[in-house]
Amino acid sequence: MKDSLAMMVRHHLRRAAIAGGLEAAHVLARTGLLGEARGRGAVFTLHHVRPRRYRTFDPNAHLEITPAFLDRTILTLKRAGYRFVALEALPECLGSADDRPFACFTLDDGYRNNLEWALPVFERHGVPFTVFVTAGYVDRSHTLWWETLADLLSASREFRFDFGDGAVLVPSGTSLQKQAAFGRIAAHIRGTDEASAVAALNDAAFEHGIDPLTITELLTLDEGGLRALISSPLASLGAHTISHRAVARLDDDEARREIASSAARVEAITGRHPLTFAYPYGHRPTVSSRDHRLAAELGFAVAVTTEPGTLCRGVNLHAVPRISLNGHFQSERHVSALASGIPFWRLGAR
Repeated sequence: MKDSLAMMVRHHLRRAAIAGGLEAAHVLARTGLLGEARGRGAVFTLHHVRPRRYRTFDPNAHLEITPAFLDRTILTLKRAGYRFVALEALPECLGSADDRPFACFTLDDGYRNNLEWALPVFERHGVPFTVFVTAGYVDRSHTLWWETLADLLSASREFRFDFGDGAVLVPSGTSLQKQAAFGRIAAHIRGTDEASAVAALNDAAFEHGIDPLTITELLTLDEGGLRALISSPLASLGAHTISHRAVARLDDDEARREIASSAARVEAITGRHPLTFAYPYGHRPTVSSRDHRLAAELGFAVAVTTEPGTLCRGVNLHAVPRISLNGHFQSERHVSALASGIPFWRLGAR
């Protein structure tokens, strides 16, 4: 219990520290100091866009923003003089003499709410966007483990899970226990054979009457939904692997298959090879220089990470940073702070 409480305290302190840092960056941005941190522009990352759902236990709340916040984000960037471009136009924009800042919007995983809630906002403002498609979600062959785990923890007071040495009992009756269990199982999935760990989670979910593939079906677009999405000239599709596993942890042949097969699945929907790719998870332990090379060899003009930062000439087009629009920080002040690049300045992301 003490460990769970300490983890919860650290979680809240970290969120407060981030909020404080964003407020400080907003103030600096308004003074014009460190203006060069903004670089040429930014690529923004989104996942869910939908009205706020209030859940007692919601470990994935950071992955969703409201349509109203998306609207305010676009208006904030417009007021700051940004122009909006499609991600596949990024190489041209970086080489252009036009010094106006630009912004690209991307959405990972292909959720149904991208069609229902995000598309109308983008259309209202005439803003292009790219949705990265996980082929295993489109074909209902793979599961979203973070969603499965959240549903399992919400529905149970305890459950059995195999961490690799046989199933053990995991308590999940209180909020602290749920949060601790989510962190422990997420760390296990990230630190071992991902496919096997996700299979163990799916088994635990089935024991509690939860079908992980039904979650995939309820949350993500199928081929028909993606075709409806790209009927808008503002929408484009990029590749995002087949299984949403961290490609850096796969051997060369399997990593190449995941990326190439994902591109082929997108091409079957759109009629052309996708020019953009997003690495699942996207941060340094999950993406390697080998993966950058693979993305280039497989014909992608741009491949994006989730490493934070703004853009400058000379950026590695197969390791492009993105700025996450986080569900915990949904204010115009936070958007201005993030777009300024100041929060990432010490990371050298310019």
